[in-house]
Amino acid sequence: MKPATAAKKLGVLLDATPAEFREGVVSRDELDALQADPPEWLRDLRRDGPHPRPVVADRLGVSISGLARAEITEPLTTEQITAIKDEQPEWLRHERNLRAETQREEARLRAEKAGKSEKAGKAGRPGSRPAR
Repeated sequence: MKPATAAKKLGVLLDATPAEFREGVVSRDELDALQADPPEWLRDLRRDGPHPRPVVADRLGVSISGLARAEITEPLTTEQITAIKDEQPEWLRHERNLRAETQREEARLRAEKAGKSEKAGKAGRPGSRPAR
């Protein structure tokens, strides 16, 4: 696979990886080996960054769209993420609340859908009689 794909699967920023990683091709076995026993450079990147947007968003507890609304477009280090968490700016509180609301609504819809499919499954069973 391309190095960009491998970096994405590893949760690291491609530009921060070593040149030999960026210039080569990563096989599925190599990716599995990197995940199972990460080399020092990968452990350092995962710990200290710079981190790609999905990782930054996850560590801050917001969506990627929330980062964009806050005009955070560059990769951030762990230190920068910690500083934002400590500062607790208004945008962070707002985006965390928005993400929580969205997750609650998605869970409600999944539960509703599961309930409907369960009812449909019972109604369609052979030998069952409709309620009168």
